[in-house]
Amino acid sequence: MNLGALDAQAAETCALLKARDIEIMWLVLPAGKQVPSHAVSTSMTLQCVRGKVEVQLDGNVKLLEPDQVMYLAGGVPHGLHALEDARLLMTVVLPASRTD
Repeated sequence: MNLGALDAQAAETCALLKARDIEIMWLVLPAGKQVPSHAVSTSMTLQCVRGKVEVQLDGNVKLLEPDQVMYLAGGVPHGLHALEDARLLMTVVLPASRTD
């Protein structure tokens, strides 16, 4: 998958791959956009492709910038705040018991 081409073409958040054990999402966050704190039951990674995003995690704020990847353990509450127009690649490991 060519992320540069995807960045130019995909202007909205979308699913790139859904398989039994993994899901890859393209997240489009305009500057100022906030994603309220929430938790995902399984582990995931966030890779910043463009822009800057604050990740609220465990009462701390961590900055995610282009070419950086962050691991989030399952069940850990986290929120996002785009400081600039941002593009993220989110990879979620799905439970082995999933059947769809």
